[in-house]
Amino acid sequence: MPQDAWVDPDTAKRLCTLSRECGRQLGLLISRRGEIQNVIVGDAHQIFIPELGRTRGAKSRFRGLRLVLTHLRGEGITKDNLTDLSLLRLDAVVALQADSNGQPGALEMAYLLPPTNDGGPMWEVEARQSIHGWDTNFLTWIQDLETQFNTVLSGAKKDGRERAVLIGVATRGKKEAQLSIAELERLAHTAGLQVVDRVLQGRSRPDPRRFVGKGKLQDALLRCMHLGAEVLIFDGELTPSQLRNIATDTELKVLDRTQLILDIFSIRAKTREGKLQVELAQLRYRKPRLAIMSTAMSRLTGGIGGRGPGETKLEINRRRSDERLKRVETQLAKLGKDRALRRQRRKRIGLPLISIVGYTNAGKSTLLNRMTRSTVDAEDKLFATLDPTSRRMRFPRDREVILTDTVGFIRALPKELIQAFRSTLEEVVEADLLLHVIDSTSSEANAQFDAVEKVLKDLGVADTPQIIVLNKIDSLNEEERIEAQMLFSGFACSALSGEGLVPLMSAIESSLFVDPPAHELTPDLEQAL
Repeated sequence: MPQDAWVDPDTAKRLCTLSRECGRQLGLLISRRGEIQNVIVGDAHQIFIPELGRTRGAKSRFRGLRLVLTHLRGEGITKDNLTDLSLLRLDAVVALQADSNGQPGALEMAYLLPPTNDGGPMWEVEARQSIHGWDTNFLTWIQDLETQFNTVLSGAKKDGRERAVLIGVATRGKKEAQLSIAELERLAHTAGLQVVDRVLQGRSRPDPRRFVGKGKLQDALLRCMHLGAEVLIFDGELTPSQLRNIATDTELKVLDRTQLILDIFSIRAKTREGKLQVELAQLRYRKPRLAIMSTAMSRLTGGIGGRGPGETKLEINRRRSDERLKRVETQLAKLGKDRALRRQRRKRIGLPLISIVGYTNAGKSTLLNRMTRSTVDAEDKLFATLDPTSRRMRFPRDREVILTDTVGFIRALPKELIQAFRSTLEEVVEADLLLHVIDSTSSEANAQFDAVEKVLKDLGVADTPQIIVLNKIDSLNEEERIEAQMLFSGFACSALSGEGLVPLMSAIESSLFVDPPAHELTPDLEQAL
C-alpha cells in the first residue's frame, strides 16, 4: 500500500468483497511502510488479534501498526476495537462497512488522544461517508500525534515520580467513598507518587476476585496505559487471591491501602524501635501473601545426595519470615520493658502523663512544641511523627507533667500497625489525660474525630479523661470558628500562633490537680504560649 494512505480504495474494496463472501469480519495490520503484517479472519461479530509481542522501543508510545477491519452489521467502532487500540498501542483503527454488494460504504476511524490533567477522553472517533477523497497524509498525521504524546509524557516524567491510578469501591455511599479516596490520594502524595486518575465503583461489597468488577478493572487498565501510570492503588486491603488475580490481569505494580501506609511508615521511622515496629507490621502483612511472589513456583534441590525436590522457595521464605518475625518481636518486647520501667519511674515521682492524640496531620507535634518550647519535627505531612516524644511541662506552684506526642491515627488504621505499635500506644493506655487534637480547618473533621475515637475505644481508653482541642483556628473566619465550636465542645486555639492556649492550659491543670489552678502561668510558659 502507499505509505501515506490510511487505506487505499483498491485494498478496501477487495477486503470488503472477501468479507461479505465469507460472512466474516476481516482485518489487516499495516505498518507505516505500507506493508501488510497480518491478515486476520474473524467471525461475523469480531476479530481476534494474534499475539504481537512487545512494542518497538521501551519508551515508544505507538506500535507502528494500524488496524483496518470490516464490519458487516453497520455497528461502527466497537468497545472491543477501542480496547485493542489502547492496550496494543495501535496507531489507529479504521472500521469499513461492507455493504450487501461487498463494496466499502461509510467508515469510522479511532485514535488515541494525548493525556490531560482534567481526566479527558482517551480516544477520538471520527466518521466518514466514503473511502474516496480521503487525502489526509497518514505519515504526517501519525508523526504529529506521536510528537504530541511525547511532549506530554516527557514533561510528566521530569519530576521523577511514579504515576498512579487510585481505585475505590463505594459500599456505604458515594460521599464517604470520595472522602476515603481523597485521603488515599494524600497518602500517595506523601509516599512520593503522582496521582493521575481516580476510579470509583458502586457495589454492595468488594468483588471477591478483583476487588472491583472485571470491566471496571479493564477500564482502569486502559486509563493507566493512556496516562502512562505504572501503579494501581486500591482503597482497601486486598486479600492474597485478589492481589494475585489483579497482578495477573494487569501486569502493573499493585498496592493496597495497607501497603501504602506501611511504605510511608518505613520512610518516617528514624529510631531503632520505630524501624523494628514498621518491620514487624510489614512481616505480618506479607506472611500470608508470600504465595503470590514470583519465586513461589521455583524449587530448590535438597543438595548432593538429597532425594526429592527438597523445600520449595515458598517454604524457605515462610520459615525465614517466621524466624525474623520472632526476632523482631523479642527485640520489641525488650524495648517495651524499658519503656514500662520509665513509666513506672515517672509514676513513683508522681508526674501525671498527658498523651496528645488525634488524626494524622492535625498539628499534635506543633502543639507539643508550643506548650513545652521544644523543637520536635513538625511537618505538613501525613505520619510525620512515628516515635513517641515525651517532654516535661511545668505549671505554676512547681507542678510538672509529662506531655507525650503519639503516632497519628487514620481512618481504617491497619491492624498490623496497631499490633506492631502496641508498645508505643501503651503511652496512650497509661495516660492520665488525653488531649484530642482536631484539625478545625478540615472538611472531614467529624469523620476524623469518629475514626480517632474508634481507635481509642479499641485500645480500651474510651473512659480516660479527655480534652478536645480545636486546632488551626487562625485559618478560620469568625463564622467558621463558631460553627467548629458548635460541632465540638472543646478549646479553640492555634498551636502555630499560640492563640487560645492559656485557657487550655488552665483546663489541663484543673483536670490533673485537686486544688484550683493559679491565676497566672509561670513566666517561661507564658512566654512560650
